Amino acid sequence: MKRKRYIPAMLGSALLLFAAGCHVLDVEPKGSYTTGNYWRNQNDALDGITGIYEVLLQEDYTGFNEFVFDNCSDDQVRGGDHDYDQVIEEFTYDASTYSVRVGWRWKYEEISRANNALIYIPNISDIDPEIKNRCLGEAHFLRAYAYWRLMLIYGEVPIIREEHVLSGDYNQPKAGLDTVRQYIEQDLLAAADLLPETYASGDKGRVSKGAAWGLLCKLYMYWEKLDKAIEYGTKVTTNANYALATNYVDNFNAATGNNSEMLFAVQSENGWGYTDFVTYHAPRAWGGWSFFFPVKNLVDEYETGDARKDVSIMKQGDQIDIGTEVVTYDPGLSSTGFHYRKFCRWLSNGGLDYSMKTPLLRSADIYLLVAEAKIRTSGPGAGDAEINAVRKRAGLPDLTGANFAALMHERRMELAGENERHQDLMRWDKVKLVDITTYYNKPKLSYNGTQVAVGGAPRTFIRPKHYYFPIPQQEIDKSKGVLVQNPNY
Repeated sequence: MKRKRYIPAMLGSALLLFAAGCHVLDVEPKGSYTTGNYWRNQNDALDGITGIYEVLLQEDYTGFNEFVFDNCSDDQVRGGDHDYDQVIEEFTYDASTYSVRVGWRWKYEEISRANNALIYIPNISDIDPEIKNRCLGEAHFLRAYAYWRLMLIYGEVPIIREEHVLSGDYNQPKAGLDTVRQYIEQDLLAAADLLPETYASGDKGRVSKGAAWGLLCKLYMYWEKLDKAIEYGTKVTTNANYALATNYVDNFNAATGNNSEMLFAVQSENGWGYTDFVTYHAPRAWGGWSFFFPVKNLVDEYETGDARKDVSIMKQGDQIDIGTEVVTYDPGLSSTGFHYRKFCRWLSNGGLDYSMKTPLLRSADIYLLVAEAKIRTSGPGAGDAEINAVRKRAGLPDLTGANFAALMHERRMELAGENERHQDLMRWDKVKLVDITTYYNKPKLSYNGTQVAVGGAPRTFIRPKHYYFPIPQQEIDKSKGVLVQNPNY
């Protein structure tokens, strides 16, 4: 099920309905613009940057489709009515599969908008220097994020640089993994240099130095540069501007979503520019579409007393406030008997709350990446401080001498449903820290211990083929042979 929302947005146009963390949403048409008569002043620069953030609202990007890739994991099964999501879960997709191909467009749209900002904003003179630097930093970060997602999903991908935009030469071959990583690194270092550490309330939701440092930490972990991951991750974990939220649930409530821990999130707002992320997660009986179901193995792994369980999971007997009434959750609402509660919110007068933010990068993730890097470089116990900071917030006792298995457990509980599990397992498998096949050759179970009827069968993960998805065939066709398919597809 898809509900397309056509938000009027040309590259850098002031017609955008979406504002990144701003409370005033500008919807008055301003005319027709091209790069020849746009990028004139500070307002143009601000609107142009807003246009980059707007891409994140798309259902075929972070509004929904990016999260489909975690159906590959052992944590959840697909719901909904998209038959093409089945092959993602079963590792039987190909280069023409809808879920494989649709996100490519929006990631490169984000890159295109960022490229234009980076080309034209430096030439604007009618602009406050601090705003100018901030806008450039945002563009660098958002371009890096798009390449980050492209790299995680497809591996080697084309890099479209500013000079390609100016020359109109967009048909570029794939760049090697290290080249893509270096390009992301370059953008994030530039972003970290240009962005402020924090924002006033009217601009909450824009990316900060902490977002750039955090994504650098993640990049270095996937690059196996553990010392660099610790260096940049520690810039987040030791900075009060990026402290963990007081309560875990604060990250998943509309009113408190833009807290110090939320380094990067999709800014959605009721009635204006909004994403259907909450719709895809909420039960159909209560206004949602039920596309993601946690499985029994995930739910059973929560420790007794872990406050994250009741925040994250809807389970039998839970009392759920859907605004107009309090209802009892029944396992029949899901093929597994569970929903992700953390992503479901309702308005007090009824209807889903679209002002809930979609978390893309949280400080807790970075705490645990720093802990992992320390354990892997210095041994068990080296990451205790970071792990225990996360556990304390969850109401759990401290660990002493936490090893890699403890780290794996903590990441699974803290980040459940946040599109990290499959990627974590793959990066650990690549360096032989785990055997991913032992996770994926087991059935996925429903609340009563039976195999989930749809999506619960054991899967076959093939190395190295399934480390990356195929390049969309339509993009290869359009390139007239410049783009080459990934191996084994």
